[in-house]
Amino acid sequence: MSDGDYDYLIKFLALGDSGVGKTSVLYQYTDGKFNSKFITTVGIDFREKRVVYRANGPDGAMGRGQRIHLQLWDTAGQERFRSLTTAFFRDAMGFLLLFDLTNEQSFLNVRNWISQLQMHAYCENPDIVLCGNKSDLEDQRAVKEEEARGLAEKYGIPYFETSAANGTNISQAIETLLDLIMKRMERCVDKSWIPEGVVRSNGHTSADQLNEEKPKGACGC
Repeated sequence: MSDGDYDYLIKFLALGDSGVGKTSVLYQYTDGKFNSKFITTVGIDFREKRVVYRANGPDGAMGRGQRIHLQLWDTAGQERFRSLTTAFFRDAMGFLLLFDLTNEQSFLNVRNWISQLQMHAYCENPDIVLCGNKSDLEDQRAVKEEEARGLAEKYGIPYFETSAANGTNISQAIETLLDLIMKRMERCVDKSWIPEGVVRSNGHTSADQLNEEKPKGACGC
């Protein structure tokens, strides 16, 4: 796909404490590589990838492929950047929330991140996929899988155990998030909940979809 040759531009945000592996996960997804050196993200950064999305119909048949341009925004986890990163929450359609399976505090902080999303995202129930990262470090595990799955079930969100080092479940997590977003768009007759500049059709902003914003918490789809 050449520049502009896509059906939708969709923006996802990766969130979580500093050091949980947000940058490494996104880099593994877009480039298929792992950098073992820890580099702190300062403020905001992003990566891009083109994918083809095919929805399953009621009869199980695959629908027509839709060309998606994904923007994957990488946010700093440190508290001093929090006001900057929360400013980006309203512009994203989906959220990849990560914690470190070897760091219990990063798991305990998941609730705080979800509270931040409920306050600052486009509505009170945005689409989120929870990822317990660094699953390759099983001997250092500090968070049980049952605990993490229990928390995800409490919030009604999917959960994956991922590894930026070997790529485990990263594509599956992001594809699940994309599927949630595309199905939300299909369900909603009124597209005014969609953050401005995020969804485009054939490379052009769709004005009828991006009209006035719904009141907070009004996205019932």
